[in-house]
Amino acid sequence: MESKERIFKLKGVVQHYAWGGNTFIPELLGIAPDFSKPSAEYWMGAHSSAPSQIYRTDSWQQLNELISSNPSDALHPAVVEKFGELPYLFKVLDVKDMLSIQVHPTKANAEIGYDAENAAGIPLNAPHRNYKDRNHKPEVMVALSDFWLLHGFKSKQALEDTLQNTLELTVLLPLFRKEGIKGLYQFVMEMDQVDVDNLLTPLVKRALRFKKEGSITKSSPCWWAAKLYEETGIPEHIDRGIFSIFFFNIVQVNPGEAVFQKAGVPHAYLEGQNIELMANSDNVLRGGLTPKHVDVPELMKHTLFEEVVPQVMKGVPLMPGELKYPCPVPDFGLSKISLNQGMEFQSETYSLEIFIVTEGSVLLNQHMVLKKGECAAILAETKYSLLAPGQATVFKAFVPVL
Repeated sequence: MESKERIFKLKGVVQHYAWGGNTFIPELLGIAPDFSKPSAEYWMGAHSSAPSQIYRTDSWQQLNELISSNPSDALHPAVVEKFGELPYLFKVLDVKDMLSIQVHPTKANAEIGYDAENAAGIPLNAPHRNYKDRNHKPEVMVALSDFWLLHGFKSKQALEDTLQNTLELTVLLPLFRKEGIKGLYQFVMEMDQVDVDNLLTPLVKRALRFKKEGSITKSSPCWWAAKLYEETGIPEHIDRGIFSIFFFNIVQVNPGEAVFQKAGVPHAYLEGQNIELMANSDNVLRGGLTPKHVDVPELMKHTLFEEVVPQVMKGVPLMPGELKYPCPVPDFGLSKISLNQGMEFQSETYSLEIFIVTEGSVLLNQHMVLKKGECAAILAETKYSLLAPGQATVFKAFVPVL
């Protein structure tokens, strides 16, 4: 690796998951939308399943190849010693339909689960495999639009009110008062499907009627229960993930605000576009709202059955023009750089940093133009400057100083 090559244009990978939209990510990237398949996520990083490419001299090369050719130079010796790889994965998400109810394990539990599934001979690509690696998967998201998500269990009082005020769920009140959050959730997650259908079918029918009448808003769980089935109609078997919509906090996040998801907190994205940054892992334990593998016993082992008061971050000023979203993990950090016309931002990387421009354009180190939707990777311990000809917004993923 030539020492003078420290800053590269980066090209990520579009992922076509069924819950994604068709136009937001293509418009961001300046490419034609493909209406035959959704564009759900844009990955920027060195994940082995979809590594980004960087432009060197006159050709594109995979970012993980660049890193592996000299890890200490690319990432910083301390980062290599602690993680052995680029420890984060940077994404843009376009959530059109609800994502699965999910929980991520701690690092210690991920190592145990991964080794156990290996010992059992479960292939890494098996549909029923829970643990794809030995890493935890904390994550932070910053809204690019009005964004809605489920995040953690409601307070006990709010959950009691929900059960009391939802006709079909009042039958669960005595159980909740006796067994608490865990007893309630375990009961509905282990309930026979015929009982799920009997309980939830009239609830969904009522929710569909309310939504059609316009008598409920997105702050109501009925709105999301209706959205799940308003296009397809009510199926023979109702997804038990509907219970989670009623039991979890429904959180609205405004553009520029952020939410951090730690291990064990059940959550699901509902609607909107965001920037997401996570540890470099694909470990997901699912609890519904998905055709993918749902493992209730494993989900229950790793879920935090506690009241959660959602913490929506507005960002903390770090340098002029830069807001940082504090995350209590060593794997990654995320900041938003907002520049006005003629404003210059100067800094130096600690580890490898990845940038994406979401608004306007910037001039990087006086020689590289980054337009809306374009990305760059800057290697460790490299000074850089960003100059904006007009209003510009840049999101930056980095590793905090270890």
